[in-house]
Amino acid sequence: MRSFGQSGLKVSVLGFGALQIGDPNLDEPHVARVLNHVLDTGLTLIDTARSYGLSEQRIGRHLAARRDEFVLSTKVGYDIPGLPDWTHATVVAGIDAARDRLRTDVIDIVHLHSCGQDVLRAGEVTRALGDCVRAGKIRVAAYSGDDAALRVAAGSDVFRGFQASVNLCDQQALPVLRAARQCGCGTIAKRSLAGRAWAGGVPVDEAQAGYRARFAAVRSALQPEIADWDAFALRFTAFADGVDSVIVGGACTANVDRNLAAVSLGPLAAEEQRAVHAVYAAHAREWGGLV
Repeated sequence: MRSFGQSGLKVSVLGFGALQIGDPNLDEPHVARVLNHVLDTGLTLIDTARSYGLSEQRIGRHLAARRDEFVLSTKVGYDIPGLPDWTHATVVAGIDAARDRLRTDVIDIVHLHSCGQDVLRAGEVTRALGDCVRAGKIRVAAYSGDDAALRVAAGSDVFRGFQASVNLCDQQALPVLRAARQCGCGTIAKRSLAGRAWAGGVPVDEAQAGYRARFAAVRSALQPEIADWDAFALRFTAFADGVDSVIVGGACTANVDRNLAAVSLGPLAAEEQRAVHAVYAAHAREWGGLV
């Protein structure tokens, strides 16, 4: 368990990303088993979003009776019928809708879901989050995103939590997260498995294709070949300086158990951690960011 900044919240090193359990093709008894297994195994952070299908409704349906056992995180800012995206009204309405779906009076962490830096600078959406904190609807106002927008968000005194991509192939958020933690903010790492760049197959999107191109450099620098890249990658992110909790998704209990077993091994050896950082530092100008 780690402190989530100075919020008073405690989060497990491994959290659960609830994107996949929003799939409408999954039956409800199965989803109930997965969600309850998450809590039974000691994971205390569950992260969802308005755009994750049935995820919010299912968390509320199956875990409302266990609400005091976990920290609840969601994301808002868009997709409210009759309202334009990224406005004060849309953020507030999204939070109210999420409270209803999640069957909770207060949501622990609410992120703006990857809005751009121009939206952040305008201030309307950040003011909405602050208003909801003061109204007691949420505990921590947060931002989820990367690159320049993350850096702009980190310069605001409204956000007390941040979620960003951190993995073997993408470390540019780490300096921002480290600085945020020093200022008392909580941090969550996403995309910790880098789209499983080592798994082969056809990339599903541009981001995954980019990670695969970068991974070739990481792989060549780490010899002999790593036996379990999933576990190696997850341990790198979970114990990176600047990360409070790392979220990983999944739609079955076996995924949860496998990820928990990996994190339970603890940090990578110091020389392995240094080698991964060295690869990124060598390509920082090309890949973006510095560590």
